[in-house]
Amino acid sequence: MVELFLGKVLVKNNKDRDELDTEREITLRLQNRILMLFFGSGECERCQEFAPTLKDFYKRLTDEFYVERSAQLVLLFVSMDETEEKQEKFLKDLPKRCLFLPYEDSYRKELEVMFEVEETPTVVVLRPDGSVLSPNAVEEISSLGPDCYQNWQEAAELIDRNFMLAEEFDESKMRSLTDPLRRLKYKVETKKKKRATDDDDDDDEEEGGGKGPWG
Repeated sequence: MVELFLGKVLVKNNKDRDELDTEREITLRLQNRILMLFFGSGECERCQEFAPTLKDFYKRLTDEFYVERSAQLVLLFVSMDETEEKQEKFLKDLPKRCLFLPYEDSYRKELEVMFEVEETPTVVVLRPDGSVLSPNAVEEISSLGPDCYQNWQEAAELIDRNFMLAEEFDESKMRSLTDPLRRLKYKVETKKKKRATDDDDDDDEEEGGGKGPWG
């Protein structure tokens, strides 16, 4: 997925509009992460309605106020606005941590064709290898909220043990961890009992072997 944006300029939606324009910067930002490509426009009423939901979704997964560690997730806005001024206005409704392509970059149109975007809003979700995980996750984000990230994480095979909740370590899982030890203990005890039984049988044979049928 990183290869899709090498040689491009990605801009941070912060006050300074910092740019990621080197291979190293882009790789560090996108590698081993799930990427959401948000195709939208400030002129689109449905996009305006969806923007607060998307902003809250992304903040709850990446803002340290809500999580101890940011999710392996990147949001990239691909503007379909008719003018740069309209793009700038709509960016104010999006998360400060998201990225976007410069308005003058024609690659926006290429991405639109590449992912067969036919309506707005559209959120294309990509695995780290660049394959499509979801062609449009707008409904999923709207209905499930941040919970749908776990589904993406598992589907993308991005299992991060640091995100496991404490309650997942329930009694059944703890038992499963000790099962091998208990099975080993059972085998050892069984062997000891069998050996003791064999010794008793040998003693009986020796005692009986020294006497005739009449004592």
